[in-house]
Amino acid sequence: MSAQTGVITGDVGNIRDTVHDAARRARAASRTLATLSTEVKDRALHAAADAVLAHAHQILAANAKDLDAARAAGTPEAMLDRLALNPHRVDGIAAGLRQVAGLPDPVGEVLRGRTLPNGLRLRQQRVPLGVVGIVYEGRPNVTVDAFGLTCKSGNAVLLRGSSSAAGSNAELVAVLRGALSGEGLPEDAVQLLPTDRAGVTHLIQARGLVDVVIPRGGAGLIEAVVRDATVPTIETGVGNCHVYVHADADLDTAEAIVLNAKTRRPSVCNAAETLLVDAAIAETALPRLVGALERAGVTVHHNPTEDELRAEFLSMDIALAVVDGLDAAIAHINTYGTGHTEAIVTADITAAQRFTQQVDAAAVMVNASTSFTDGEQFGFGAEIGISTQKLHARGPMGLAELTSSKWIVYGDGHTRPA
Repeated sequence: MSAQTGVITGDVGNIRDTVHDAARRARAASRTLATLSTEVKDRALHAAADAVLAHAHQILAANAKDLDAARAAGTPEAMLDRLALNPHRVDGIAAGLRQVAGLPDPVGEVLRGRTLPNGLRLRQQRVPLGVVGIVYEGRPNVTVDAFGLTCKSGNAVLLRGSSSAAGSNAELVAVLRGALSGEGLPEDAVQLLPTDRAGVTHLIQARGLVDVVIPRGGAGLIEAVVRDATVPTIETGVGNCHVYVHADADLDTAEAIVLNAKTRRPSVCNAAETLLVDAAIAETALPRLVGALERAGVTVHHNPTEDELRAEFLSMDIALAVVDGLDAAIAHINTYGTGHTEAIVTADITAAQRFTQQVDAAAVMVNASTSFTDGEQFGFGAEIGISTQKLHARGPMGLAELTSSKWIVYGDGHTRPA
């Protein structure tokens, strides 16, 4: 490993050892971070933000090389946009660190407590997870977002980004490590792993060294990590999100929500991928909604195939289906949805309540766009991802979701009877 940059290096034969060594250093760093006061962590985050701005020229130069290589490899324009940094985006990265510094610290929060009849005093409080591995694609801003959230929540982080952003990520991690060192904190709180597949395998199977792995990216990446990991994982991201226009929907409201859910940012996981229209209003609603989508540049897939009904298009495409009432809409969503975000547009509060109760998803919207499923929009500040599973965390994952809990019991010489 380069001590200066925190980038793990080594030949393929030794990659297991180098990744495991990085995890051990991260474990040592995490024990220091777990004891830090909020003030110390916040100072480190502000120092990191200052360092990002001070090194903007070097960061942008590294990113330009990544972009040149990606263009030469024929990378699609949408992926180039995810990869690209510019002065405005660098300013946003630094601002994100300051935003996290301003958020409440979850570590030490008392979740519940009581005194037992025998006098034992019980307290359950939040504690850091420990060592967090994050496997992600494209966006170099994730490198800094992940550092900010894990640092504030008292965790060390092992980052495995994509090869397309290798130069950008290496420069960013070097800047972050320098900021930590300047504050007298362990640099190994953030380390960048190799981009080869062997590095991923050894990270996600480093049980006992890594406490949790979070994959962020496309369906293939997430499936591979969840399938092959022996370390606990938090599944994030894949979003086949639906907007259901109920029989009692206001069509002005429906049109605005459908357009926003589909076209605001079609490449993100909370974008709508399927429009469901109630058969009772199809004759009126379909021409209006389809026309609005097509004028916005969306390709509407009429009579979609099974694959299209299950697709996360991440593009200006949407599947269209007519359903025979609320029960049929709920059944359709529970069959084809990915448990991310589902929306109903209706003026019928009873229908809305049934929809929220029976649809199986991390977030359910009533008369609101699916695009609101986002940590910042929910008031969490930044997010590490959107969990679509049910254990530990579900929905947008902010600082609290990067903690576990510990029971602390106070006694006065208590012993348990035989």
